[in-house]
Amino acid sequence: MALGAGSLKAKIVIQRASATPNEFNEQVETWADLYTCRARREDSSSGEKEAAGQVGAFLMARFAIRRSIEADQIRFTDRLVHEDGIWSIKEIKRLKEAPDMFLEITAIRDADLGDEG
Repeated sequence: MALGAGSLKAKIVIQRASATPNEFNEQVETWADLYTCRARREDSSSGEKEAAGQVGAFLMARFAIRRSIEADQIRFTDRLVHEDGIWSIKEIKRLKEAPDMFLEITAIRDADLGDEG
């Protein structure tokens, strides 16, 4: 399926963690927005989930985004926020359909948190 601007319907925010001292000078992890963009969300099948070795109630999806200087800085240690859910990034690669134009982010999140994606 061709990927165009019309198929980038989902809004996602990439967040990055940093350590900041609290009032007791203890390092506390905080998350800040790094990059906001539109994406195509494609949920994975249960067969793909089993092949990935995942157990339990969780959601797995692939998010296709346009490549940019900011998008190329996304790391596995970042997280993705979509529809009030927090997703853990598991894979970042160039989209096979258009490797010079799009990235594909595979992410998972706990389905027991109430939002079914």
